[in-house]
Amino acid sequence: MTASLLKIHNQCPAVDLLNIQEEEEYTLNILLNTEWYLKEEFWILFYSSSIWKKGRNLITTLMDLMVEENVSSLGTAADAQHQTPTTMTNVIASTPTSNDSRLTPNNGCRSAATSESSSSVITPSGIADDTLLVEISDALSEKDKVKFTVHTRTTLPGFAKSDNNVVRQHEEFVWLHDRFEENEDYGGYIIPPCPPRPDFDVSREKLQRLGEGEGNMTKEEFKKMKSELEAEYLATFKKTVAMHEVFLRRLANHPVFRVDPHLKVFLEYDQDLCAKPRKKTAIFGGLVKSIGKTTDEIIFGVTVRDVNDFFENELQFLTEYHGHLREAALRTERMTQRHKEIGECHQKLSNALAQLSTTEKGLMETFCAKTAEIFEKVKNLEVRVASDQDLKLGDTLRYYQRDSEAAKALLIRRLRCLAAYEATNRNLEKVRAKNKDIHAAEAAQAEACEKFEAMSACGKEELVGFRNRRVQAFQKSFVELADLEIKHAKSQYEYLRQSLLVLKEIV
Repeated sequence: MTASLLKIHNQCPAVDLLNIQEEEEYTLNILLNTEWYLKEEFWILFYSSSIWKKGRNLITTLMDLMVEENVSSLGTAADAQHQTPTTMTNVIASTPTSNDSRLTPNNGCRSAATSESSSSVITPSGIADDTLLVEISDALSEKDKVKFTVHTRTTLPGFAKSDNNVVRQHEEFVWLHDRFEENEDYGGYIIPPCPPRPDFDVSREKLQRLGEGEGNMTKEEFKKMKSELEAEYLATFKKTVAMHEVFLRRLANHPVFRVDPHLKVFLEYDQDLCAKPRKKTAIFGGLVKSIGKTTDEIIFGVTVRDVNDFFENELQFLTEYHGHLREAALRTERMTQRHKEIGECHQKLSNALAQLSTTEKGLMETFCAKTAEIFEKVKNLEVRVASDQDLKLGDTLRYYQRDSEAAKALLIRRLRCLAAYEATNRNLEKVRAKNKDIHAAEAAQAEACEKFEAMSACGKEELVGFRNRRVQAFQKSFVELADLEIKHAKSQYEYLRQSLLVLKEIV
Protein backbone atom coordinates (compact mmCIF):
# COMPACT_ATOMS: atom_id res chain seq x y z
CA MET A 1 0.00 0.00 0.00
CA THR A 2 1.44 3.41 -0.97
CA ALA A 3 2.00 6.21 1.54
CA SER A 4 -1.02 8.16 0.27
CA LEU A 5 -3.30 5.10 0.41
CA LEU A 6 -2.04 4.30 3.89
CA LYS A 7 -2.77 7.84 5.01
CA ILE A 8 -6.34 7.61 3.73
CA HIS A 9 -6.75 4.15 5.24
CA ASN A 10 -5.73 5.49 8.65
CA GLN A 11 -8.40 8.18 8.37
CA CYS A 12 -11.17 5.78 7.37
CA PRO A 13 -10.23 2.09 7.92
CA ALA A 14 -13.75 0.92 7.01
CA VAL A 15 -13.14 1.38 3.28
CA ASP A 16 -11.26 -1.40 1.49
CA LEU A 17 -8.73 0.68 -0.46
CA LEU A 18 -6.96 -2.36 -1.87
CA ASN A 19 -9.93 -3.05 -4.16
CA ILE A 20 -10.54 0.55 -5.09
CA GLN A 21 -9.85 0.03 -8.79
CA GLU A 22 -12.31 -2.85 -9.00
CA GLU A 23 -15.21 -0.90 -7.51
CA GLU A 24 -14.72 2.60 -8.87
CA GLU A 25 -18.25 3.97 -8.75
CA TYR A 26 -18.97 2.47 -5.34
CA THR A 27 -15.78 4.01 -3.99
CA LEU A 28 -16.55 7.39 -5.54
CA ASN A 29 -19.96 7.42 -3.87
CA ILE A 30 -18.26 6.74 -0.54
CA LEU A 31 -15.81 9.55 -1.20
CA LEU A 32 -18.64 11.95 -1.99
CA ASN A 33 -20.57 10.99 1.14
CA THR A 34 -17.52 11.35 3.38
CA GLU A 35 -16.35 14.57 1.68
CA TRP A 36 -13.04 13.01 0.70
CA TYR A 37 -13.17 15.05 -2.47
CA LEU A 38 -11.76 17.90 -0.38
CA LYS A 39 -8.64 15.92 0.47
CA GLU A 40 -5.40 16.09 -1.52
CA GLU A 41 -4.78 12.35 -1.04
CA PHE A 42 -7.96 11.46 -2.91
CA TRP A 43 -6.90 13.37 -6.01
CA ILE A 44 -3.47 11.75 -5.97
CA LEU A 45 -5.20 8.38 -5.89
CA PHE A 46 -7.87 9.38 -8.39
CA TYR A 47 -5.50 10.40 -11.19
CA SER A 48 -3.23 7.40 -10.68
CA SER A 49 -6.02 4.85 -11.07
CA SER A 50 -8.42 3.68 -13.72
CA ILE A 51 -11.16 5.77 -12.10
CA TRP A 52 -10.09 8.57 -14.45
CA LYS A 53 -10.93 6.37 -17.42
CA LYS A 54 -14.21 4.90 -16.12
CA GLY A 55 -15.66 7.78 -14.14
CA ARG A 56 -15.53 10.79 -16.46
CA ASN A 57 -19.15 11.62 -15.67
CA LEU A 58 -18.34 11.68 -11.96
CA ILE A 59 -15.18 13.75 -12.20
CA THR A 60 -17.17 16.77 -13.38
CA THR A 61 -19.43 16.47 -10.33
CA LEU A 62 -16.45 16.18 -8.02
CA MET A 63 -14.67 19.20 -9.48
CA ASP A 64 -17.85 21.32 -9.37
CA LEU A 65 -18.20 20.43 -5.70
CA MET A 66 -14.62 21.55 -5.15
CA VAL A 67 -15.33 24.89 -6.83
CA GLU A 68 -18.37 25.40 -4.59
CA GLU A 69 -16.21 24.75 -1.53
CA ASN A 70 -13.66 27.35 -2.79
CA VAL A 71 -10.93 24.77 -3.07
CA SER A 72 -8.34 26.50 -5.19
CA SER A 73 -5.77 23.78 -5.59
CA LEU A 74 -5.76 20.06 -6.22
CA GLY A 75 -2.33 19.67 -4.62
CA THR A 76 0.63 17.78 -5.96
CA ALA A 77 1.94 14.29 -5.65
CA ALA A 78 5.36 15.42 -4.50
CA ASP A 79 6.75 12.98 -2.01
CA ALA A 80 6.43 14.32 1.52
CA GLN A 81 10.00 13.37 2.28
CA HIS A 82 11.74 14.30 -0.94
CA GLN A 83 9.66 17.40 -1.77
CA THR A 84 10.73 17.16 -5.41
CA PRO A 85 8.24 18.11 -8.14
CA THR A 86 6.44 15.16 -9.68
CA THR A 87 3.22 14.59 -11.53
CA MET A 88 -0.13 14.08 -9.81
CA THR A 89 0.29 10.37 -9.36
CA ASN A 90 1.68 8.03 -6.79
CA VAL A 91 2.68 5.25 -9.13
CA ILE A 92 5.25 2.52 -8.59
CA ALA A 93 6.62 1.21 -11.87
CA SER A 94 7.02 -2.50 -12.26
CA THR A 95 9.57 -4.35 -14.33
CA PRO A 96 8.69 -4.08 -18.04
CA THR A 97 8.54 -7.33 -19.92
CA SER A 98 9.76 -7.76 -23.46
CA ASN A 99 6.19 -7.55 -24.75
CA ASP A 100 4.73 -4.79 -22.62
CA SER A 101 6.51 -2.18 -20.54
CA ARG A 102 3.36 -0.44 -19.45
CA LEU A 103 3.41 0.66 -15.82
CA THR A 104 0.49 0.37 -13.44
CA PRO A 105 -0.12 1.62 -9.87
CA ASN A 106 0.24 -1.88 -8.50
CA ASN A 107 2.84 -1.43 -5.75
CA GLY A 108 5.33 -3.13 -8.05
CA CYS A 109 3.74 -6.51 -7.40
CA ARG A 110 3.11 -7.45 -11.00
CA SER A 111 5.34 -7.28 -14.02
CA ALA A 112 2.68 -5.51 -16.00
CA ALA A 113 2.91 -1.97 -16.69
CA THR A 114 2.34 2.10 -15.68
CA SER A 115 -0.04 4.89 -16.57
CA GLU A 116 1.24 8.37 -15.97
CA SER A 117 -0.80 11.52 -15.52
CA SER A 118 0.49 14.94 -16.40
CA SER A 119 1.61 17.59 -14.01
CA SER A 120 -1.56 19.64 -14.23
CA VAL A 121 -5.26 19.15 -14.57
CA ILE A 122 -7.70 21.05 -16.77
CA THR A 123 -10.80 21.82 -14.76
CA PRO A 124 -14.10 22.05 -16.58
CA SER A 125 -15.19 25.30 -14.99
CA GLY A 126 -14.19 28.89 -15.56
CA ILE A 127 -12.94 28.63 -19.15
CA ALA A 128 -13.00 32.04 -20.87
CA ASP A 129 -13.77 32.77 -24.49
CA ASP A 130 -11.13 32.03 -27.14
CA THR A 131 -9.44 29.56 -24.82
CA LEU A 132 -7.38 26.55 -25.89
CA LEU A 133 -6.18 24.38 -23.00
CA VAL A 134 -4.06 21.34 -23.78
CA GLU A 135 -2.51 18.73 -21.50
CA ILE A 136 -1.28 15.16 -21.66
CA SER A 137 -3.68 13.51 -19.24
CA ASP A 138 -2.27 10.00 -19.61
CA ALA A 139 0.64 8.17 -21.21
CA LEU A 140 1.35 4.53 -21.87
CA SER A 141 4.67 2.87 -22.68
CA GLU A 142 4.55 -0.23 -24.88
CA LYS A 143 7.75 -1.77 -26.23
CA ASP A 144 9.49 1.06 -28.11
CA LYS A 145 6.37 3.23 -28.35
CA VAL A 146 4.82 5.76 -26.02
CA LYS A 147 1.16 6.60 -26.49
CA PHE A 148 0.12 10.01 -25.16
CA THR A 149 -3.50 10.83 -24.37
CA VAL A 150 -3.89 14.50 -25.34
CA HIS A 151 -6.79 16.20 -23.55
CA THR A 152 -8.11 19.41 -25.09
CA ARG A 153 -10.67 21.90 -23.79
CA THR A 154 -11.48 24.88 -25.97
CA THR A 155 -14.00 27.58 -26.79
CA LEU A 156 -12.35 28.41 -30.12
CA PRO A 157 -14.64 28.29 -33.15
CA GLY A 158 -14.04 25.48 -35.61
CA PHE A 159 -13.58 22.68 -33.11
CA ALA A 160 -16.25 19.99 -33.26
CA LYS A 161 -16.04 19.34 -29.50
CA SER A 162 -15.25 21.62 -26.60
CA ASP A 163 -13.76 18.68 -24.68
CA ASN A 164 -11.82 16.03 -26.56
CA ASN A 165 -9.25 13.26 -26.06
CA VAL A 166 -6.99 11.74 -28.71
CA VAL A 167 -4.11 9.27 -28.52
CA ARG A 168 -0.87 10.33 -30.19
CA GLN A 169 2.59 8.84 -30.61
CA HIS A 170 5.93 10.63 -30.75
CA GLU A 171 6.07 10.43 -34.56
CA GLU A 172 2.86 12.45 -34.74
CA PHE A 173 4.45 15.18 -32.62
CA VAL A 174 7.33 15.21 -35.11
CA TRP A 175 4.80 15.41 -37.96
CA LEU A 176 3.14 18.44 -36.34
CA HIS A 177 6.48 20.17 -35.78
CA ASP A 178 7.49 19.60 -39.40
CA ARG A 179 4.21 21.11 -40.65
CA PHE A 180 4.99 24.33 -38.79
CA GLU A 181 8.59 24.44 -40.00
CA GLU A 182 7.55 23.91 -43.62
CA ASN A 183 4.96 26.70 -43.55
CA GLU A 184 6.52 29.84 -45.04
CA ASP A 185 3.89 31.99 -43.33
CA TYR A 186 5.58 31.16 -40.02
CA GLY A 187 9.03 32.24 -41.18
CA GLY A 188 9.06 35.17 -38.74
CA TYR A 189 8.12 33.09 -35.72
CA ILE A 190 10.14 30.92 -33.35
CA ILE A 191 8.88 27.38 -33.91
CA PRO A 192 8.83 25.56 -30.53
CA PRO A 193 11.50 22.82 -30.58
CA CYS A 194 10.31 19.30 -31.24
CA PRO A 195 10.31 17.13 -28.09
CA PRO A 196 13.13 14.55 -27.97
CA ARG A 197 12.36 10.97 -28.89
CA PRO A 198 11.50 8.76 -25.89
CA ASP A 199 14.46 6.58 -24.96
CA PHE A 200 13.94 3.91 -22.33
CA ASP A 201 16.43 1.40 -23.72
CA VAL A 202 19.00 1.82 -20.92
CA SER A 203 16.43 1.51 -18.13
CA ARG A 204 14.77 -1.48 -19.78
CA GLU A 205 18.07 -3.26 -20.26
CA LYS A 206 18.91 -2.76 -16.58
CA LEU A 207 15.52 -4.09 -15.53
CA GLN A 208 15.88 -7.04 -17.88
CA ARG A 209 19.34 -7.90 -16.50
CA LEU A 210 18.00 -7.56 -12.97
CA GLY A 211 15.26 -10.06 -13.72
CA GLU A 212 17.77 -12.50 -15.18
CA GLY A 213 20.05 -12.24 -12.12
CA GLU A 214 17.31 -12.52 -9.52
CA GLY A 215 18.50 -15.95 -8.43
CA ASN A 216 21.98 -14.66 -7.55
CA MET A 217 20.88 -12.18 -4.87
CA THR A 218 18.84 -12.13 -1.70
CA LYS A 219 15.20 -11.11 -1.68
CA GLU A 220 16.02 -7.82 0.05
CA GLU A 221 18.78 -6.94 -2.43
CA PHE A 222 16.53 -7.73 -5.39
CA LYS A 223 13.69 -5.66 -3.98
CA LYS A 224 16.00 -2.71 -3.32
CA MET A 225 17.61 -2.74 -6.78
CA LYS A 226 14.24 -3.24 -8.46
CA SER A 227 12.82 -0.23 -6.64
CA GLU A 228 15.78 1.96 -7.68
CA LEU A 229 15.56 0.93 -11.34
CA GLU A 230 11.81 1.42 -11.39
CA ALA A 231 12.27 4.93 -9.98
CA GLU A 232 14.84 5.67 -12.70
CA TYR A 233 12.50 4.35 -15.40
CA LEU A 234 9.56 6.35 -14.06
CA ALA A 235 11.63 9.56 -13.84
CA THR A 236 12.58 9.19 -17.52
CA PHE A 237 8.96 8.52 -18.37
CA LYS A 238 7.80 11.67 -16.55
CA LYS A 239 10.38 13.81 -18.35
CA THR A 240 9.21 12.44 -21.68
CA VAL A 241 5.61 13.32 -20.92
CA ALA A 242 6.59 16.80 -19.69
CA MET A 243 8.62 17.63 -22.81
CA HIS A 244 5.78 16.64 -25.14
CA GLU A 245 3.29 18.61 -23.06
CA VAL A 246 5.48 21.74 -23.10
CA PHE A 247 5.63 21.55 -26.90
CA LEU A 248 1.83 21.42 -27.22
CA ARG A 249 1.28 24.19 -24.69
CA ARG A 250 3.72 26.48 -26.48
CA LEU A 251 1.67 26.03 -29.65
CA ALA A 252 -1.69 26.36 -27.88
CA ASN A 253 -0.66 29.58 -26.09
CA HIS A 254 0.74 31.26 -29.22
CA PRO A 255 -1.72 33.74 -30.80
CA VAL A 256 -0.93 32.53 -34.34
CA PHE A 257 0.00 28.86 -33.95
CA ARG A 258 -3.15 28.07 -31.95
CA VAL A 259 -5.39 28.62 -35.00
CA ASP A 260 -3.27 26.52 -37.35
CA PRO A 261 -5.35 23.83 -39.12
CA HIS A 262 -2.67 21.18 -38.58
CA LEU A 263 -2.79 21.75 -34.81
CA LYS A 264 -6.57 21.44 -34.95
CA VAL A 265 -6.25 18.12 -36.79
CA PHE A 266 -3.67 16.91 -34.27
CA LEU A 267 -5.90 17.77 -31.31
CA GLU A 268 -9.23 16.68 -32.78
CA TYR A 269 -8.81 13.87 -35.32
CA ASP A 270 -9.38 10.63 -33.43
CA GLN A 271 -7.62 8.38 -35.95
CA ASP A 272 -3.97 7.65 -36.67
CA LEU A 273 -2.26 10.51 -38.54
CA CYS A 274 -0.16 7.94 -40.45
CA ALA A 275 3.05 9.53 -39.18
CA LYS A 276 5.40 6.56 -39.33
CA PRO A 277 8.85 6.31 -37.73
CA ARG A 278 11.54 7.76 -39.94
CA LYS A 279 13.32 5.30 -42.19
CA LYS A 280 17.02 5.41 -43.00
CA THR A 281 16.40 7.53 -46.11
CA ALA A 282 14.39 10.04 -44.07
CA ILE A 283 17.10 10.15 -41.41
CA PHE A 284 19.68 10.77 -44.13
CA GLY A 285 17.44 13.49 -45.56
CA GLY A 286 17.24 15.09 -42.13
CA LEU A 287 21.03 15.02 -41.88
CA VAL A 288 21.31 16.71 -45.28
CA LYS A 289 18.74 19.29 -44.18
CA SER A 290 20.72 19.98 -41.01
CA ILE A 291 23.91 20.41 -43.02
CA GLY A 292 22.01 22.74 -45.34
CA LYS A 293 20.95 24.91 -42.41
CA THR A 294 24.53 25.13 -41.19
CA THR A 295 25.69 26.00 -44.71
CA ASP A 296 23.02 28.70 -45.02
CA GLU A 297 24.15 30.18 -41.72
CA ILE A 298 27.74 30.38 -42.91
CA ILE A 299 26.97 31.63 -46.43
CA PHE A 300 24.35 34.23 -45.48
CA GLY A 301 26.48 35.36 -42.55
CA VAL A 302 29.27 36.22 -45.00
CA THR A 303 27.43 37.32 -48.15
CA VAL A 304 24.43 39.17 -46.71
CA ARG A 305 24.96 42.28 -44.64
CA ASP A 306 22.12 42.99 -42.25
CA VAL A 307 21.31 46.70 -42.10
CA ASN A 308 19.43 46.25 -38.82
CA ASP A 309 21.77 46.24 -35.82
CA PHE A 310 19.18 44.53 -33.62
CA PHE A 311 19.06 41.37 -35.72
CA GLU A 312 22.80 41.36 -36.37
CA ASN A 313 23.51 41.55 -32.64
CA GLU A 314 20.89 38.89 -31.89
CA LEU A 315 22.44 36.46 -34.37
CA GLN A 316 25.90 36.98 -32.92
CA PHE A 317 24.57 36.62 -29.38
CA LEU A 318 22.52 33.47 -30.09
CA THR A 319 25.45 31.82 -31.86
CA GLU A 320 27.69 32.32 -28.83
CA TYR A 321 24.86 31.64 -26.37
CA HIS A 322 23.98 28.31 -27.99
CA GLY A 323 27.59 27.19 -27.67
CA HIS A 324 27.68 28.17 -23.99
CA LEU A 325 24.43 26.31 -23.34
CA ARG A 326 25.78 23.19 -25.00
CA GLU A 327 28.95 23.32 -22.90
CA ALA A 328 26.99 24.02 -19.70
CA ALA A 329 24.63 21.11 -20.40
CA LEU A 330 27.58 18.74 -20.88
CA ARG A 331 29.26 19.93 -17.69
CA THR A 332 25.99 19.59 -15.76
CA GLU A 333 25.62 16.05 -17.03
CA ARG A 334 29.15 15.23 -15.86
CA MET A 335 28.44 16.83 -12.48
CA THR A 336 25.28 14.79 -11.90
CA GLN A 337 27.11 11.66 -13.02
CA ARG A 338 29.84 12.30 -10.43
CA HIS A 339 27.20 12.62 -7.71
CA LYS A 340 25.79 9.26 -8.76
CA GLU A 341 29.27 7.74 -8.71
CA ILE A 342 29.82 9.09 -5.19
CA GLY A 343 26.54 7.48 -4.23
CA GLU A 344 27.70 4.17 -5.70
CA CYS A 345 30.91 4.40 -3.66
CA HIS A 346 28.85 4.86 -0.50
CA GLN A 347 26.77 1.84 -1.52
CA LYS A 348 29.91 -0.29 -1.90
CA LEU A 349 31.09 0.78 1.55
CA SER A 350 27.65 -0.06 2.92
CA ASN A 351 27.71 -3.52 1.35
CA ALA A 352 31.21 -4.23 2.68
CA LEU A 353 30.29 -3.15 6.21
CA ALA A 354 27.07 -5.19 6.07
CA GLN A 355 29.11 -8.27 5.13
CA LEU A 356 31.59 -7.51 7.90
CA SER A 357 28.80 -7.27 10.47
CA THR A 358 27.84 -10.90 9.77
CA THR A 359 31.29 -12.08 10.90
CA GLU A 360 31.51 -9.94 14.04
CA LYS A 361 29.94 -10.38 17.45
CA GLY A 362 28.56 -8.07 20.10
CA LEU A 363 29.05 -4.31 19.85
CA MET A 364 31.22 -4.58 16.74
CA GLU A 365 28.42 -6.34 14.89
CA THR A 366 25.95 -3.62 15.87
CA PHE A 367 28.44 -0.86 15.02
CA CYS A 368 29.17 -2.24 11.53
CA ALA A 369 25.49 -2.84 10.76
CA LYS A 370 24.55 0.70 11.81
CA THR A 371 27.45 2.22 9.85
CA ALA A 372 26.36 0.25 6.77
CA GLU A 373 22.87 1.67 7.17
CA ILE A 374 24.29 5.20 7.42
CA PHE A 375 26.34 4.86 4.23
CA GLU A 376 23.32 3.52 2.37
CA LYS A 377 21.24 6.48 3.47
CA VAL A 378 23.98 8.91 2.41
CA LYS A 379 24.04 7.18 -0.97
CA ASN A 380 20.31 7.84 -1.37
CA LEU A 381 20.84 11.49 -0.46
CA GLU A 382 23.58 11.86 -3.09
CA VAL A 383 21.39 10.27 -5.75
CA ARG A 384 18.56 12.62 -4.84
CA VAL A 385 20.89 15.62 -5.17
CA ALA A 386 21.95 14.41 -8.62
CA SER A 387 18.33 13.90 -9.65
CA ASP A 388 17.32 17.42 -8.61
CA GLN A 389 20.33 18.96 -10.34
CA ASP A 390 19.47 17.16 -13.55
CA LEU A 391 15.80 18.15 -13.27
CA LYS A 392 16.23 21.82 -12.38
CA LEU A 393 19.47 22.65 -14.19
CA GLY A 394 20.20 19.99 -16.80
CA ASP A 395 16.71 19.87 -18.29
CA THR A 396 16.49 23.67 -18.43
CA LEU A 397 19.84 23.95 -20.20
CA ARG A 398 18.98 21.22 -22.71
CA TYR A 399 15.57 22.71 -23.47
CA TYR A 400 16.88 26.23 -24.09
CA GLN A 401 19.72 24.80 -26.12
CA ARG A 402 17.05 23.55 -28.54
CA ASP A 403 14.96 26.71 -28.15
CA SER A 404 17.93 28.99 -28.91
CA GLU A 405 18.55 26.88 -32.02
CA ALA A 406 14.95 27.57 -33.06
CA ALA A 407 15.45 31.30 -32.45
CA LYS A 408 18.62 31.25 -34.51
CA ALA A 409 16.73 29.45 -37.30
CA LEU A 410 14.34 32.42 -37.40
CA LEU A 411 17.26 34.79 -37.98
CA ILE A 412 18.63 32.57 -40.76
CA ARG A 413 15.22 32.52 -42.45
CA ARG A 414 15.16 36.30 -42.24
CA LEU A 415 18.62 36.52 -43.82
CA ARG A 416 17.41 34.23 -46.59
CA CYS A 417 14.42 36.52 -47.09
CA LEU A 418 16.73 39.55 -47.13
CA ALA A 419 18.91 37.87 -49.75
CA ALA A 420 15.81 37.21 -51.88
CA TYR A 421 14.74 40.85 -51.48
CA GLU A 422 18.17 42.11 -52.56
CA ALA A 423 18.04 39.74 -55.53
CA THR A 424 14.72 41.27 -56.65
CA ASN A 425 16.30 44.74 -56.35
CA ARG A 426 19.17 43.72 -58.60
CA ASN A 427 16.79 42.07 -61.03
CA LEU A 428 14.65 45.22 -61.17
CA GLU A 429 17.71 47.30 -62.06
CA LYS A 430 18.57 44.89 -64.87
CA VAL A 431 15.08 44.88 -66.44
CA ARG A 432 14.90 48.66 -66.20
CA ALA A 433 18.17 48.86 -68.09
CA LYS A 434 16.69 46.58 -70.76
CA ASN A 435 13.27 48.26 -70.50
CA LYS A 436 11.57 44.87 -70.49
CA ASP A 437 9.12 43.18 -68.03
CA ILE A 438 9.42 46.11 -65.67
CA HIS A 439 5.91 45.71 -64.21
CA ALA A 440 6.48 42.06 -63.22
CA ALA A 441 9.86 42.87 -61.68
CA GLU A 442 8.40 45.77 -59.69
CA ALA A 443 5.60 43.54 -58.39
CA ALA A 444 8.11 40.87 -57.34
CA GLN A 445 10.27 43.50 -55.66
CA ALA A 446 7.30 44.98 -53.78
CA GLU A 447 6.17 41.53 -52.65
CA ALA A 448 9.67 40.63 -51.43
CA CYS A 449 9.95 43.95 -49.61
CA GLU A 450 6.60 43.47 -47.89
CA LYS A 451 7.49 39.92 -46.88
CA PHE A 452 10.85 40.99 -45.48
CA GLU A 453 9.42 43.89 -43.49
CA ALA A 454 6.63 41.72 -42.07
CA MET A 455 9.13 39.02 -41.09
CA SER A 456 11.39 41.61 -39.46
CA ALA A 457 8.57 43.13 -37.40
CA CYS A 458 7.29 39.73 -36.32
CA GLY A 459 10.78 38.37 -35.67
CA LYS A 460 11.73 41.27 -33.43
CA GLU A 461 8.65 40.72 -31.29
CA GLU A 462 9.36 36.98 -31.08
CA LEU A 463 13.00 37.48 -30.09
CA VAL A 464 12.09 39.96 -27.35
CA GLY A 465 9.54 37.46 -26.05
CA PHE A 466 12.15 34.70 -26.19
CA ARG A 467 14.55 36.81 -24.15
CA ASN A 468 11.96 37.50 -21.45
CA ARG A 469 10.79 33.90 -21.37
CA ARG A 470 14.35 32.62 -21.11
CA VAL A 471 15.28 34.95 -18.26
CA GLN A 472 12.17 34.04 -16.28
CA ALA A 473 12.70 30.31 -16.82
CA PHE A 474 16.34 30.39 -15.72
CA GLN A 475 15.53 32.59 -12.74
CA LYS A 476 12.84 30.16 -11.59
CA SER A 477 15.08 27.15 -12.22
CA PHE A 478 18.12 28.57 -10.41
CA VAL A 479 16.13 29.74 -7.39
CA GLU A 480 14.45 26.34 -7.03
CA LEU A 481 17.78 24.56 -7.48
CA ALA A 482 19.42 26.72 -4.81
CA ASP A 483 16.56 26.03 -2.39
CA LEU A 484 16.86 22.29 -3.01
CA GLU A 485 20.64 22.35 -2.59
CA ILE A 486 20.29 24.13 0.76
CA LYS A 487 17.57 21.72 1.83
CA HIS A 488 19.62 18.64 0.87
CA ALA A 489 22.74 20.01 2.58
CA LYS A 490 20.82 20.66 5.81
CA SER A 491 19.18 17.25 5.61
CA GLN A 492 22.50 15.48 5.08
CA TYR A 493 24.20 17.44 7.86
CA GLU A 494 21.40 16.70 10.33
CA TYR A 495 21.34 13.01 9.42
CA LEU A 496 25.12 12.66 9.83
CA ARG A 497 25.02 14.55 13.14
CA GLN A 498 22.34 12.27 14.54
CA SER A 499 24.06 9.18 13.15
CA LEU A 500 27.31 10.16 14.86
CA LEU A 501 25.48 10.43 18.19
CA VAL A 502 23.99 6.97 17.68
CA LEU A 503 27.41 5.48 16.88
CA LYS A 504 28.93 7.09 19.98
CA GLU A 505 26.23 5.50 22.11
CA ILE A 506 27.03 2.07 20.63
CA VAL A 507 30.73 2.45 21.39
